[in-house]
Amino acid sequence: MKVRKAVIPVAGLGTRVLPASKAIPKEMMPVVDKPVIQHVVEEAVAAGIEEIILVTRSGKSAIEDHFDTHYELEAELVRKEKKALLQAVQNIVPSGVSIMSIRQSEAKGLGHAVHCAASAIGNEPFVVILPDVLVRSGENNVNDLARMMMEFEGKGYAQIMVGEVPVDKVHLYGIADCAGVNPAFGRSEAIKGLVEKPLQSDAPSNLAVIGRYVFPARIMQLLRDGKPGAGGEIQLTDAIDALLTEESVGAYKMTGETYDCGEKLGYLKANIAYGLQHAETKGGLKEFIRTLELN
Repeated sequence: MKVRKAVIPVAGLGTRVLPASKAIPKEMMPVVDKPVIQHVVEEAVAAGIEEIILVTRSGKSAIEDHFDTHYELEAELVRKEKKALLQAVQNIVPSGVSIMSIRQSEAKGLGHAVHCAASAIGNEPFVVILPDVLVRSGENNVNDLARMMMEFEGKGYAQIMVGEVPVDKVHLYGIADCAGVNPAFGRSEAIKGLVEKPLQSDAPSNLAVIGRYVFPARIMQLLRDGKPGAGGEIQLTDAIDALLTEESVGAYKMTGETYDCGEKLGYLKANIAYGLQHAETKGGLKEFIRTLELN
């Protein structure tokens, strides 16, 4: 079945980037000239997603406003004949793509946030995208999310995006156990399971979970029936473990680059990487970098 829908949980507090996220949702922090959430939505749309469900909470209305129409702003841009800016504002949500919001009334974990969208998903497969993480296309402009969706549609079972990390950093990530098999870039291999933040000596691989998933609708039932796990919360990884007892789950190895904008260094790296690609900023940014004393 074709994957058309995406769930994006945006209810987190953003504690790793405080105090910046005290009054502004972390998803609205800009990477060059677009908030993080817009980069994520554009990735989903480019992959072929048609319906986006934002799982949100109180205090996050700025995200909903960003994807809504701003009549006064558009009228002012028309009056001033700023056509390029007008087009940029009007194209935030392309025609043929719908965005809706669902409230997560209580902070009960990522799995609970995903399950909040169950009624909107119905019996369809769907994508989960963590908005902290940006995935930038690699060589040949490959959209890894689109490629992973193709793997799901071809193989018929869930896919989890993974990327290689230094071996001495595996303790910071969820790590995929592919039974010793290293997937080719842009392809997936079945996993035995996921190991959360293992010691280097215990890690089954250096393939870290990136924050992109393609699930069958069945995962919603497993989330509904699951018991609270670590921290007393409904954990998505527990539901994946339950799914593994019923069918295969694949680890898709990304071809591009990833930036964790939910923490300070990753956010800074993202701004530099995207700024060096942006037509308006790349020249000046390169010159500025050259002037820095890099030790």
